[in-house]
Amino acid sequence: MEAFCGSPFWDYNLTINTDEPDLTSCFQNTVLVWIPCFFLVVTSVFSVYSLLHSQKSFIPWTWLNITKTILGCVLVLLAFTDLCNAIRISAVEGAYAVSIVSPGMVLLAMSWATALLQLERKRGIQSSGQMFFYWLLWTLGDIFICVSKTRYYRLTGEPEDMFTFVTFFLHFPVVIAQLILSVVIDKPPVFSEVGDQKQSPEKSASFLSKMSFWWFTGMVIQGYRKPLESEDLWSVNKEEAAETVVPQFYKHWKEELSQKCTLPDNKCCITDTESEDIPLKGQGKDVTKQDKTSYTHHPALLKALFKAFGFPWAISLFGEVTFVVLVLINPQLLKLLIGFTQDKDEYMWKGLVYAALIYLCSMAQSLLFEQLDVVRCKVGFRMRSATVHAVYRKALVLSNGARKSTTVGEIVNLMSVDATKLDSVTHCFSFFLRASLKIVFALYFLWQLLGPCIMGGLGVMLLLIPVNGIVAKFQRKLRLSRMDHKDNRIKLMNEILNGMKVLKLYAWETSFEKKIMGIREKEMISMKHSSYLNAISSVTWALAPYLLSLSTFAVYVLSSPDNILTAERAFVALSLFQIMSHPLSVFPAVVNHMVQVSVAIKRLTKFLKKEELDPDSIDTTEMKDKAIVMKNGTFTWDKEDAPTLKEINLDIDRGQLVAVVGSVGTGKSSLLSALLGNMDKIEGTTKVSGSVAYVPQQAWIQNCSLRDNILFNNSFDESEYNKIIDSCALNSDLEILPSADKTEIGEKGINLSGGQKQRVSLARAVYSNADIYLLDDPLSAVDAHVGKHIFQNVIGPEGVLKNKTRILVTHGISHLPKVDKIIVIANGSVSECGTFSQLMDHQGAFSEFLKNYLLEEEMEGQVEELDDDAGSICDDIKSQITSIYGDKELQRQKSELAASRTSLHIADTLSKDTLSIPSPRDLSPRNLHPKEDLSPRHLSPREEKDEDQQFIAFNRQISKQVSELEEVELCIPPPPESEPDSDAGRLIQDETAETGRVKFGVFIAYIKAVGVWMSIAVILFHVLEDTAEIYSNVWLSQWSNDPTINGTVDIAQRDLRLGVYGAIAVAEGLVLVIKSLIVAIAILWGSRRLHNTLLTNVLRYPQSFFDTTPTGRITNRFAKDIDVIDGTIPYTLIYFFVTAFNAAASIVVISYSTPIVLTVVVPLAILYYLIQRFFIPTSRQLRRIESVASSPIYSHFGETLSGVSTIRAFRQQKNFILQSEERVDNHLAAMYINKMSHKWLATRLQFIGNCIVFAAAIFAVLGRDTLTAGIVGLSVTYAMNITGALNGMVHVASELEANIVAVERVKEYSEYKTEAEWSIPEKKPDSSWPHKGEIVIDNYSTRYRQGLPLAVKNINCHIKGGEKIGIVGRTGAGKSSLTLALFRIIEPAEGKILIDGTDISEIGLHDLRSKITVIPQDPVLFSGSLRMNLDPFDQYTDQELWMALEHAHLKNFVASNPEGLSYECSEGGENLSVGQRQLVCLARALLRKTKVLVLDEATAAVDLETDDLIQSTIRTEFAECTVLTIAHRLNTIMDYTRILVLGYGEVKEFASPQELLADENGIFHSMAKDAGLLS
Repeated sequence: MEAFCGSPFWDYNLTINTDEPDLTSCFQNTVLVWIPCFFLVVTSVFSVYSLLHSQKSFIPWTWLNITKTILGCVLVLLAFTDLCNAIRISAVEGAYAVSIVSPGMVLLAMSWATALLQLERKRGIQSSGQMFFYWLLWTLGDIFICVSKTRYYRLTGEPEDMFTFVTFFLHFPVVIAQLILSVVIDKPPVFSEVGDQKQSPEKSASFLSKMSFWWFTGMVIQGYRKPLESEDLWSVNKEEAAETVVPQFYKHWKEELSQKCTLPDNKCCITDTESEDIPLKGQGKDVTKQDKTSYTHHPALLKALFKAFGFPWAISLFGEVTFVVLVLINPQLLKLLIGFTQDKDEYMWKGLVYAALIYLCSMAQSLLFEQLDVVRCKVGFRMRSATVHAVYRKALVLSNGARKSTTVGEIVNLMSVDATKLDSVTHCFSFFLRASLKIVFALYFLWQLLGPCIMGGLGVMLLLIPVNGIVAKFQRKLRLSRMDHKDNRIKLMNEILNGMKVLKLYAWETSFEKKIMGIREKEMISMKHSSYLNAISSVTWALAPYLLSLSTFAVYVLSSPDNILTAERAFVALSLFQIMSHPLSVFPAVVNHMVQVSVAIKRLTKFLKKEELDPDSIDTTEMKDKAIVMKNGTFTWDKEDAPTLKEINLDIDRGQLVAVVGSVGTGKSSLLSALLGNMDKIEGTTKVSGSVAYVPQQAWIQNCSLRDNILFNNSFDESEYNKIIDSCALNSDLEILPSADKTEIGEKGINLSGGQKQRVSLARAVYSNADIYLLDDPLSAVDAHVGKHIFQNVIGPEGVLKNKTRILVTHGISHLPKVDKIIVIANGSVSECGTFSQLMDHQGAFSEFLKNYLLEEEMEGQVEELDDDAGSICDDIKSQITSIYGDKELQRQKSELAASRTSLHIADTLSKDTLSIPSPRDLSPRNLHPKEDLSPRHLSPREEKDEDQQFIAFNRQISKQVSELEEVELCIPPPPESEPDSDAGRLIQDETAETGRVKFGVFIAYIKAVGVWMSIAVILFHVLEDTAEIYSNVWLSQWSNDPTINGTVDIAQRDLRLGVYGAIAVAEGLVLVIKSLIVAIAILWGSRRLHNTLLTNVLRYPQSFFDTTPTGRITNRFAKDIDVIDGTIPYTLIYFFVTAFNAAASIVVISYSTPIVLTVVVPLAILYYLIQRFFIPTSRQLRRIESVASSPIYSHFGETLSGVSTIRAFRQQKNFILQSEERVDNHLAAMYINKMSHKWLATRLQFIGNCIVFAAAIFAVLGRDTLTAGIVGLSVTYAMNITGALNGMVHVASELEANIVAVERVKEYSEYKTEAEWSIPEKKPDSSWPHKGEIVIDNYSTRYRQGLPLAVKNINCHIKGGEKIGIVGRTGAGKSSLTLALFRIIEPAEGKILIDGTDISEIGLHDLRSKITVIPQDPVLFSGSLRMNLDPFDQYTDQELWMALEHAHLKNFVASNPEGLSYECSEGGENLSVGQRQLVCLARALLRKTKVLVLDEATAAVDLETDDLIQSTIRTEFAECTVLTIAHRLNTIMDYTRILVLGYGEVKEFASPQELLADENGIFHSMAKDAGLLS
């Protein structure tokens, strides 16, 4: 270098060994000049690539970039003049190469920097970190050069070279100006979203603002001034939004799927994560379409995620290495500082430089770590977001076979628990990298310090690795087991929440409470074993640093008397041990979390590779005249089952009205499902030309306003909308709704009747203005007159859909002559197809069906509930049948049919047959819910559900007794006289978040749950552990100060020191073991008590709570919040104690060793407290908002799952995906802002901690004359730890207060007002009560909830024991309200109800409900055995159960199953038909056999045959009981003792049927006449 520079590169005496250090001229002209130049070149490789691929628009010229450009040009000009001057001197006098090379490099660097400024401006970069560091490096270098030139001028009186002196002092202020300007933010680019008030200021923040998180300060100030609300949050960053992350993920997920595919296409299981109907947000076409594939290996979900989002994290790994280097520099600086204090002759500036370097190194660590953590968080959030979206999209396209093996609870857990684990994947991997580097380099430096003696400590570490490997293996198994139990618990909890009304009516809450707690106990057993394993792992790794230091120091001092443990060796080694201790202590938690991540990825992968529906099963090619063409179509619900539809051939022209008829179970609904693409196609082709609208028989209603349900994401056209409302007979319903069509409809349409839901569903389809309408018996849920209105005005030849293609599954014969074509389905095939007259002439299965229909109607002697037109049509059909078969033949068959019905044994009725071509009897209306349907059919569960549930109402349309009474009562007041109020229609209230500080009572509640003495014990043992640690280090400090004699130490003193040090380590180990066991037990106690208290209280909530609260909101408590309580809060609390005691210990040690540091610590502690108090209000509210923002995700997801077939039919997947994405983005925005708040806090607290480090180092330097090396080492070592301890303490305190919100939310639901006591021992009635069944209702009024009008008013009636009372009335009359009042589901506003003289309001709810029997309209079954569904309390013997089943006509069905009473019912009883489920409810009633029986429209949803079975059983088995029946079919109550007629909640009539029919002006007479029961 001397030849290059003309002077030495380094001069030790000039730079180090002097009291005024300076740098050589060569060093200044090379290193200080070249470093910024090389930095610019190297970083430009990445920055230019990034700029060229940037999508931002340019920034217009502003004063800022104009000033930067001018100053850049000035620097270029100065560099050019320096170069010209150097060339001139070289030519005249000769010069060394450095005088030309360095100015040349500066010229090139300044020129490129100025050009780069313009490139950044054109690419919309408002603030550049690269340019900031470039000018910072120049400024730092120029400072040294400035000092050197100034000193030379001061010493000599003249500059070394006047020209370069002038140009430098022109150059230096310009560089400083550029540095200052580089931190100023420029204007936003053109066309940027400057008007978006919700956009995060992070995007437009300057580099320094991003580094210090100053851009977040506004949010903290706002949160301090007032409690934050969700409206105050910024929207999610575009990089984390769904529109960005989803395409990126699916691109790489497709690659993973295709790489694992090896089998032929016809054997593939899955692929298509998304069909053409599910476009991505912001895109118009599918980006995930892929051919069917199958896998020989599991596709790597984690690999796909890292390929999609891992690049920023991979780049950040270089920063991780830099961070570790900075961490390891500190012990070396500590070594130099201790050496400085030992050598009293060292120059003071060296100590100050060491202290400054320690501070700067610590600050660099802090800033770098937080920025790296931001990268990790962003990548983790993208992974989480992508996975949640993938699960949602997958649920939309799951095949029926895959859906059968996946429960709602499992999918909810995938979204709420498993996907959240992916947040920390990058954190865990980064930790392993940092930990590995720290340990390796720490061991290297220890080797340099202590030599081979560290092998003892290394041996301890190597011994611990296999132990923890085994622990991790067992933890993974336990995690899998625990998640399985969790899935089962959430699944059952969903069932309970959906069937809560039934549980209350039967008083079964305690039984299901025990079931949930039983599953929870299994979960707790897995959790207990996992906690013990965590305790083992924590103890081993927590002891590792102490064992490491003890074994290393012991080997070192015992191996040779010359090995003296000096302060320099002891505390540098201790500092290195502490560097290793953090990763070692955190290692168990990280391993545990990685186990959870591994399990989550396995579960997610399993779900994402489940089989999907084939999007190509339907050919949507446009056809000119045809709407639907199917050739040889064979379909199945599950590939493992036999085909449901076989060789179907259809040819339907555009605009035709086609009726589909056939008996139950033959495949009518399956045909519609096949046309929708919801079945697996085995062979054949299906073409559907045009858009499709679908009306299922069981209407799917969303939790939104009635108008939004009809619009279904379409734009609002008022005239068209009003026309459709009128056509679908909804005007009268809008009049009685609180806010008309703006009334909010609850989950599953809870505040609409069955008929109203069906008409809304039909209106939705009509409003969609589709080309093809698939109508699955939409008229079955409405009365005959409304049905006629709908057929005439909507479906029929003159209806609004007259020009549309309509396929109508119907059971109303009066409509058949008006259709263009009739398709008769038998045994899964098309048996006949033609017009009405053609089929009548053919005299095939269709005419047999009509003949048997009319025979049975005549035999029953029932009068049709039809108008004159419909009646004349039926008369025409009867005459045609008579002409075909002859009157004598009809009379003969009628006699045979009567004899057959009389002699037919119920066992034959319920015998198990396979599907076959129906005989004439099979096609009888009495067998439209055929005998074999009461036993398991060879259909998939989905087929069971669709066919049974959708067709059991067939006879309701043709039974001629249907009236408006069939509608489930709507719990609403009389029609409002004023304009509707939108607020009045609000049913589901938004979930609220607490504001302000988390109340101390929440912490007390958790402490009580854990156990007060357990909590005290945990704190006590933490104190003991830290006391032992402090004393061991103080002892080590004293040991290092022991005097030496001739280079050796006193052996006895050495052994004493070593023995005590070892004893302290042993004591600390014992304390750790006991503390870990106490913590493990405390975690279990707290989790068990909080969950059980929550469960116990939720089951005791009034029914009104469940009517107004989405199940997703409640499920979120049992899923996410309980998971936080189980796995997050305990360890956060423990870590808080660790960091708090470490911080306190550090302060104590520093104060003990260098008391003067307290002068700095006290004001910093005040500042620390102020920052904490300033920050925590924002943090806690952000956490609350985050918790609240998660509930809509799960509620929307559950709603989507229940209506997935409707969503797919209307091709609304895109809209629902967008809605889901919006909810997830809102939640992600809250999560990200919450995370950034912690970064804001950490940066400031680390600054305070680093100030303490600097103070300890400075005071050690200034007090070196009075301080020993051991004390300095002890003080600075603890000071270095205080940064992490203080930051960790407040960070964890914030995390704790944020996570404790889960306890707050659980506590909130644990303290909600419950219903009355289940049992009141002192007022419990006799076991034989009620004796007679006498009911007295005295001036009774009630309302559903506080603030609502009375549902029933001033009811007065006396019902004698044994009377049969029919309750009738129009929709909203108060029928169901009165029966609910009898069970005290709703409590009285005034008056009372007496049963056998006992006021029911004074006895316990279970004492009441268990003594009254109900058969509800909707039969609800729970997953579990049939025995459990009949007798959850195990009160009855097998003989009694079989007797009840026999009377309920289910004995043969149950006996035909090998499992018998242990027959397993699936979720919701889907593997049983609706008729079977209703008979199970009848069996429940037969088991109880109480004196009061309530039928709440129990036969409204079943066919006539099941109705006959139920009614006949009731008449015989409950002959002596008081029976209250809400009438659905008037003929069923015509033989009752009296009829109670209600209107607007009041008693209008109450007398015998004969009396009421005789009163021609009476309401009942009018209703009977309207129903066609009177001529």
